[in-house]
Amino acid sequence: MFAQTYGSTTLGLNGVLIHVEVDITNGIPTFDIVGLPDTAVRESRERVRAAIKNSGFEFPTRRITINLAPADIKKDSSGLDLPIAVGILSASGQIDATVAQNYLFVSELSLEGKLRGITGLLPMAINSLQNSIVNLVVAPDNVNEALLVDGLTVYAPNTLTDVILFLKGDHTLNPVKKDPIGEPDTVIIEDFADVQGQFAAKRALEIAAAGGHNVLMVGPPGSGKTMLARRINSILPTMSNQEALEITKIYSIAGLLSSTGLIKNRPFRSPHHTISDAGMIGGGRIPRPGEVTLSHNGVLFLDELPEFSKAALEVLRQPLEDGQVTISRVNASLSYPAKLMLIASMNPCPCGFLTDSSNQCVCSINEVRRYTKKISGPLLDRIDIHIHVPRLDYHELTGDAITESSTLIRQRVEAARVIQRSRLFKYGLFCNAQMGHKNVKATCTLTPEAQNLLKQAFTKMNLSARSYDRIIKVGRTIADLAQSDKITELHIAEAIKLRSNVNNVF
Repeated sequence: MFAQTYGSTTLGLNGVLIHVEVDITNGIPTFDIVGLPDTAVRESRERVRAAIKNSGFEFPTRRITINLAPADIKKDSSGLDLPIAVGILSASGQIDATVAQNYLFVSELSLEGKLRGITGLLPMAINSLQNSIVNLVVAPDNVNEALLVDGLTVYAPNTLTDVILFLKGDHTLNPVKKDPIGEPDTVIIEDFADVQGQFAAKRALEIAAAGGHNVLMVGPPGSGKTMLARRINSILPTMSNQEALEITKIYSIAGLLSSTGLIKNRPFRSPHHTISDAGMIGGGRIPRPGEVTLSHNGVLFLDELPEFSKAALEVLRQPLEDGQVTISRVNASLSYPAKLMLIASMNPCPCGFLTDSSNQCVCSINEVRRYTKKISGPLLDRIDIHIHVPRLDYHELTGDAITESSTLIRQRVEAARVIQRSRLFKYGLFCNAQMGHKNVKATCTLTPEAQNLLKQAFTKMNLSARSYDRIIKVGRTIADLAQSDKITELHIAEAIKLRSNVNNVF
């Protein structure tokens, strides 16, 4: 007898509807799964067999063939356990096969028949709605993800027995409702008010946050580079629902999503310098998101930049330029979003005291050159803002100078982002850093004095075409913070300074 149920898997960041076709015929008892099943799917044979028996149902001792269509897509989700089990019970006549076709089943099964949560449920739920399947059966662990998609009727039974009795009409299973609790207030834990001094660095980070620009901080050990970087999230603008949903999908695929549902805070990723290039960019036989994708719409912080391997740094070129990363494998070629802010920090030399007025550098010229050359020119060219972070003296550390809180800085950043969204909405962009050359020409108007100053800097500093565009984009952000329609000489001068004030190191 033949029966069909619906399951789902993921491909990249998207869900894929899987037709689980079950055929049971007379013959030598076998249990075969075809349609490019991965190891986790092939092993579902034993989980499904034990779950059906331990749930009190009959496992047919005949020839069972499971086809997972479309057959040309690799299936790697243990969430196909439940639709396979329901399909077998439908094909063996233990439940009505037509009833099961009204639902999408996504859950792993334990040997005793309990439903277990899986990764990647959110994109599967979105795809279910797109395919007009509005009834979704998931494990209790995945309820919050499924409820993020409006228009679905979500059921969350605890066991396979509950599912089968519900489909037979012998048991009532009520749809899960959203919790009406309101959104929690944003709590700023690490505040810029805690940072003494470093006013120039804080100004540069405010500009970076306002425009989404990449930043490199260079300074001696203990000058506050890491402390500054870890507070950048406290001044970034609040995410839109679209941005939050994108990040939640990514973390759902990666298996990093907590039980709270939608992610409201921008991600801040700080990988160790021993990370591989595959860990940074993503990879695997079936490509999975790496750190650059996990930082999408947020911050990727690379502390002690030269300590990272050259391979791990060079793979950053494409995402920093294009806002996405493409990973090609034999099984698939997938593109992941990577619109991130790169915040990097480093010492000026191996000992760290090359620019320190209080300590003498003991490094030779060749040692300094080898150390700084670990950062390639093309990668450095993609970093908009270069900050020199000097060591603070005693009076700056113990002084009572008023330091602005993150809340005040964030208000200015939000105001600048409102201007940018209004100007860039028709291009599908959110901030100045995302502009291409065509967008820069269309939206960035320089005064004659600003154009003349930029011309001089371009000649004297031997700037590349990419640097030219990036200086204008930073100048545009500075103008937005000043509520100015045009980019003036003062705005360009500050943008040039922010790009040239560590040139003595490189």
